[in-house]
Amino acid sequence: MSRASISPSADSSVLLVQLTDSHLFADSSGRLLGMDTADSLRRVVEQVLKEQSAIDLILATGDLSQDGSSASYARFVDLSASIDAPARWIPGNHDDIPTMQAACVGTDLLEPVVDLGSWRITLLDSSIPGAVPGYLQEAQLVLLERALSEAPDRHHLICLHHHPVDIGCQWMAPIGLRNPEALFAVLERFPQVRAVLWGHVHQSIDEQRGSVRLLASPSTCVQFTPGSEDFQADSAAPGYRWLRLHDDGQLETGVSRVDDFVFTPDYRVGGY
Repeated sequence: MSRASISPSADSSVLLVQLTDSHLFADSSGRLLGMDTADSLRRVVEQVLKEQSAIDLILATGDLSQDGSSASYARFVDLSASIDAPARWIPGNHDDIPTMQAACVGTDLLEPVVDLGSWRITLLDSSIPGAVPGYLQEAQLVLLERALSEAPDRHHLICLHHHPVDIGCQWMAPIGLRNPEALFAVLERFPQVRAVLWGHVHQSIDEQRGSVRLLASPSTCVQFTPGSEDFQADSAAPGYRWLRLHDDGQLETGVSRVDDFVFTPDYRVGGY
């Protein structure tokens, strides 16, 4: 299995930052529900730099692009480059996989398994080309099982784009992961799994499923209103999640949002 090992910046823990659902456009004037998504990502990155130091890994968990363009991926690289840390990407439903792959040639951005300190992070591709919901193909489940079985003494964090559990938003229920039972059937066989992390839902979630932490995070652009029955954007500020992974398997995490950010969704503009 292809994997990378990153030397942590500290002896007892490692620090991850998740940037998700940036929805960047090729056109610098592109807007999502009226929000300048490039500017909001820039401000989130500034927040990260202000609040975090010695970051060990950036996780970009899908929908980096809104239009699947080469220029949008180049823009993501440019806007996140000031964070001095390795990064890993996974695609979301708005990403174009061939274009994303082309943007990553010569890099390890799409390597799905990385060992970091006492942890292993496995990144799964839950995207379905041309569709909004997610699905883990057999190859992804095999990848997951191998990553877990080959590192029984490591703590494991599993990442994907689509939500594998009900989040209480009726309109998002049909566009989550279509085969969550297959995911959890694998995870339940491996007690070293500590957490599952995803994007897609544009809101913060922190729950427990047995011994596994379930985490979702704000978008770096537009937020979705928690508990909404129909599609509804929220006025909450863009943000990111940080995760402190300790050698003993403990996980500390929190969400930070951009300061002094004012946004009113413009449904006339659309975009999502």
